[in-house]
Amino acid sequence: MKIMLMKKKTHVNRRGFLRTTLLGAAGSVAATGLVRGNAVLLKKEDLDDKQGFITRKLGKTNIVVPIVSMGVMRADNPGLVKAALDKGIKLLDTAHTYQGGRNEEMLGKLLKDYPRNSYYIATKIKPDGYNKKKGTFTDASKVKTSYMDKFNTSLKRLGLEYVDILYLHAISNREATLYKPILEIMQKLKEEGRTRYLGVSTHSHEPEVIRAAIDSGIYDVVLVAYNFQQSHREDMDKAIEKAVKAGLGVIAMKTMAGGRMNKDKEYPVKAGTALKWALQNPNVTTSIPGFTTFDQLEEDLAVARDVTLSEEEKKELALATRETLYCDGCARCVTQCKKSLPIPDLMRAYMYTYGYRETRKARDLIDELAVTTDACATCDECTVACVKNFAVAGKITDIARLAEVPQEFLT
Repeated sequence: MKIMLMKKKTHVNRRGFLRTTLLGAAGSVAATGLVRGNAVLLKKEDLDDKQGFITRKLGKTNIVVPIVSMGVMRADNPGLVKAALDKGIKLLDTAHTYQGGRNEEMLGKLLKDYPRNSYYIATKIKPDGYNKKKGTFTDASKVKTSYMDKFNTSLKRLGLEYVDILYLHAISNREATLYKPILEIMQKLKEEGRTRYLGVSTHSHEPEVIRAAIDSGIYDVVLVAYNFQQSHREDMDKAIEKAVKAGLGVIAMKTMAGGRMNKDKEYPVKAGTALKWALQNPNVTTSIPGFTTFDQLEEDLAVARDVTLSEEEKKELALATRETLYCDGCARCVTQCKKSLPIPDLMRAYMYTYGYRETRKARDLIDELAVTTDACATCDECTVACVKNFAVAGKITDIARLAEVPQEFLT
């Protein structure tokens, strides 16, 4: 298989854009650099005729979707997914591992009632043979067999002959993104018509993964964590812009940056405000917020029609200067830690628990990392100096307790 850099045209729909200057809210808001200089709005002819949603084209694909899609990961109510589809959401995002496979099964039962051309479905596969601590694949044969087996299982659960987007799931570096055996098996599935497009998803080192995806000449889509809490926002914007110029579609996740600002659930992040911030970047095609209630669905649909930030919402972005649950995943802490613990992943598990209340997903991550409840107990003092001032040892001690909680008590 030949890996090459391919020249592609941007497909971001800029026709009829109206540019409205967003004046930064005074003082601390302006200082954060969170308020964008220009909000990109669309004229009426760029909106979905039926629902009035802002729509964008996904890179070089022929997929056009509203700027708000649905991350189904946390949803266990098929009625909510049905409501989302009936109200105009087109893209549903799931994964092989979500809810132990029940997420895909739920979608499979529900989607039988919908014409196949009325929605888009994306799923994600993480093959066996992946060393999470090192971020590398270790066994080419095992990786290829595992990826294929898991994908076959996912298709069966979904009751589909093909998916619209197939991702390599949760990758954090260039080497894994360009791992040739994976690219070969994914390309084979695309050639067989079992997936229309290929993508890679990433929660950390996103700019590095995005640039690798561009260089591959294989990927059509990148699914990236993108939010107002990221300290590397400038690098993110540059990488995303480069991806769009290369013809890749960009989908945003983790737009709420942890859901809450701290463990005590104070200062809740308003989903609409956070979502608007991400979608004001015209290079982001759509987002996949993980709403779990009908009220949250309506709030997100309102954003799909208007991404304008009010003066009050601009001021709310100043909350980014407060304590946060969101970890950038920079991994500088790992080399500082005497035990080389996978701290970014543990901070993500902490966010899942205290920000999103997803204790089961946090537990699955902790089990995968094989972290014990006494991981930090033998250290007299913590040698980690987090760039976000996280009390790392305390957070690890808190979250590691999940390893001993019976599964039936997890949500």
